[in-house]
Amino acid sequence: MRRSGTGATQYGDFDRYRAGFMLRAAPYLVAAILAGPVAAGALGALVPSFGFLPALGHDAFGLAVWRDLLSWPGIGGSVLLSFASGIVTAGLSLALAMLFLAVFFETRAFIWLRKAIAPLLAVPHAAAAFALAFLIAPSGFLARLLSPWATGWQRPPDLLIVQDELGLSLMAGLVMKEVPFLLLVALAPLAQIHAVERMRMARALGYGRIAAWFKTVVPALYPLLRLPIYAVIAYSSANIDVALILGPVSPPPLAVQVLRWSNDPELDYRLIAAAGAVLQFGVTAAAIALWVAAERILITLGRGWIESGNRTLAEQGLGLLGRVLFPALLLSAGLGILALGLSAFARVWRFPDPFPSRWTLEHWQSVGDTASGPLGATIWIALAATGLSLALVLAMLENERRTGRRAGRALELVFYLPLLVPQIGFLFGLVLLAELIGIAPGGGLVAAGHVIFVLPYVYLTLSESYRRLDPAWSRLARTLGHSESRVFWKVTLPMVFTPTLAAFAVGLAVSIGQYLVTRLLGAGRLDTVTTEAIALAAGGDRRLIGAWALTQAVLPVLGFALALAAPRLLWRHRRGMLGAVQ
Repeated sequence: MRRSGTGATQYGDFDRYRAGFMLRAAPYLVAAILAGPVAAGALGALVPSFGFLPALGHDAFGLAVWRDLLSWPGIGGSVLLSFASGIVTAGLSLALAMLFLAVFFETRAFIWLRKAIAPLLAVPHAAAAFALAFLIAPSGFLARLLSPWATGWQRPPDLLIVQDELGLSLMAGLVMKEVPFLLLVALAPLAQIHAVERMRMARALGYGRIAAWFKTVVPALYPLLRLPIYAVIAYSSANIDVALILGPVSPPPLAVQVLRWSNDPELDYRLIAAAGAVLQFGVTAAAIALWVAAERILITLGRGWIESGNRTLAEQGLGLLGRVLFPALLLSAGLGILALGLSAFARVWRFPDPFPSRWTLEHWQSVGDTASGPLGATIWIALAATGLSLALVLAMLENERRTGRRAGRALELVFYLPLLVPQIGFLFGLVLLAELIGIAPGGGLVAAGHVIFVLPYVYLTLSESYRRLDPAWSRLARTLGHSESRVFWKVTLPMVFTPTLAAFAVGLAVSIGQYLVTRLLGAGRLDTVTTEAIALAAGGDRRLIGAWALTQAVLPVLGFALALAAPRLLWRHRRGMLGAVQ
C-alpha cells in the first residue's frame, strides 16, 4: 500500500530532522568519548593514590602510599629518565623535522620526502623498536655488515647498546617514529601560512635556503605545531611498548615501573601503582612546562636574530647534514625491517656472517600454530575501533559543512587530550573504575579503549582534506533538487574517498600498534599481535621475535596498500577523481 503524498512528506521531514540531529550531536558525542574516559580515569587513579580503595579494604585517606612510592629504590632514576626522554625526544624530533623541510622544501627531493612519511608512520612503534634493536645490537645487522673488515670483530663486542642505562637507544627509537609524525603535521599547514611565498621573497632578498626557512616560515609554522609537540613530549615521557624493548631495565622508565606494580600479585601494590600514575602526570606536565619556558626564551632571543639581517645560517654544513640524515633515517628503518625478516627465516646465523647460512620456516610454523587468535583479535578490534572513529569524524565534519561553522578551539583541544595525557595515568584509573562497577575485561572494552586513541589520528588525517572541498559542488547538487544526505553520499563522499581511505589506514595502524590499552583493559586475557610480540621481548628467541614483529609491521602496510589501490581501482575510468581532494 502506497503512502499518501502528505504522509510521505512528513516521513521525509522526520528523516531529515533525525539525520540533522545526529550530525549536530556528533561534536558533543566526540567530546564525551575523548574527554570522559580521560577525566574518569584520572580521577580513578587520583583517589586510590591517597590510600582510599574500599574494594581492597583501604577506606581511609592518607599519605602513606606516597611515602612508600617516594622511598621506592630507583624511583628518582625512573622519574629522571622519563623526564629526559620527553624533552630530548621532542627537541631532536622537532630539530630534524625542521631541518629536513628547510633542506628539501620546493626541491625534487621534496616529493620523495612526502612519499617516505607514510611508510615510516605505518610501522607500529613496537615493530620499529624491534627493528632498531636488531640493527644496532652488538650482534645486530649493522655490526655484521661492518665486521670483520671495518671493525675487526670476530665476536660480538661486550657493549651495552640496547637497553643502555642512559636510555639513548630508547630515545633513538622514539625519534625514529616522532620525526615522521612531526613532518606529517607540519606539511598540512604549509599552504595556509603561504610557505612558498615566504621562501621566495626571502630568497629574492638574498637569504640562504636554511636562513630563509628558519627566519620566515618557522615563526609562522611553530604555533600550529605546538600541540603536536606537546603530544610528542607526553608520549615519549610515558611510553611503555618502546621502553620495554629499548629502555633500561633497572631502573626502568616510570611508566614501565607503574605497569609492573599494577601487575603484581600483591593487590596492595595497586595503591602504589595509582600514586605512580599520578606522579607520571606530574612528570609529563613538568616536561611540557619546561618546554614552554624554553620556548619563550628562544622566542625572545630569536626575535633579535631574525631582525639582525644575517642572510645565512651555516648553509653548507646544515644542508649537508640534512641531506645525509634523512637518507640515514630511511636506511636505518629499511635495514632494521630487513634484519627482522632475515631473523624470521634464519636457522643458522653466526656472527660475523652478514646473512644466515641456513634458512628455515620453523619459526613461521610456530607463529602459525598460535597466531589465529591474536591475529583475529587484532583485525576485528582495529576494524571496529577505526570504523566507529571514522563514522564519528565524518559526521562531525559533515555537520561543519552544512552549518558553515568550524569546530571551536575547545573541541580542537579535546582531540589532543588523549595524546597529551600519559596513557598509564588514566588507563590505570579506568581499570580500577571498571572493576568497581563490574565491567568485565574483554574485547568490547578493549575496542572502546582503542577508539580513544584512534579517533584523534583519524580526525587529524581527514579534517584538512574535507575542509578544502570546494562548497560549490554541494551547492550545485542542491540546486538540482537533491537532499543534503544525497549530496553527502553522491557528491561529497566520493570526492573525499581517497583521503577517507588514508584516514582509515592511519586508524588501523594506530589500533594495531596499541599495547597498553589492550594489556590493561583486556586484563592480559586478550592477545593481539602487538602484545604477543612485546611479550617475547623478555625472552631470547630472536627468530621468533623477528617473525612476530614482522607480522606486526606488515599488517598496517597492507592497510595503506589497500588505501592506495582502492581509489585507483574504483576510479580507473575517471582519473580526475584521484586528485579531487588530497
